[in-house]
Amino acid sequence: MRLTLIRHPRPLVAPDLCYGSTDLAVAPEELARVLAELGPTLPPGLPLFSSPLRRCAELATAVAAALPCASLAFDARLVEIDFGAWEMRRWDDIPRADIDAWAADVAAYRPGGGESVLQMAARVAAFHDQLLRKQYTGALLVCHAGTMRLLAARHAGLSLEEMALKAACAPHQIGYGQCLVLDS
Repeated sequence: MRLTLIRHPRPLVAPDLCYGSTDLAVAPEELARVLAELGPTLPPGLPLFSSPLRRCAELATAVAAALPCASLAFDARLVEIDFGAWEMRRWDDIPRADIDAWAADVAAYRPGGGESVLQMAARVAAFHDQLLRKQYTGALLVCHAGTMRLLAARHAGLSLEEMALKAACAPHQIGYGQCLVLDS
């Protein structure tokens, strides 16, 4: 199965804020830019799945309108990590001891009392495994950088623990509106 993962457009948020599961809007011109760049490159006729958060859902809805898709479904398992009390706080305002505790256990620590990377890996793996059972030839997914990293790890056959460590231990280079294609 070929999965085409699409990261959402740049959301309307200050660059120094911690955000994950916060539902953020995207500027209309940013949405139009990403759609114009991606539209001609996306394969038609595939099912389209999206995180229900606005920054993904708006792009997925626009892609579905511009490209013939087999279907469009929103799935909460594709949402970015929940940073709990850290959501929408400046990174510099989060106590250093809390950041250090997360760094000491990147897979299992629950930043801000929210969700651990391991918990997120479990829901992303459940989505991925269900998708594979449907035996599609391919699918389009509009989601978040963290979700994309976990999907790539699962698609490579990694266990939950391996997925979480791989996704949490290396900085990502996935730009807003960028595609990542996974082949099996």
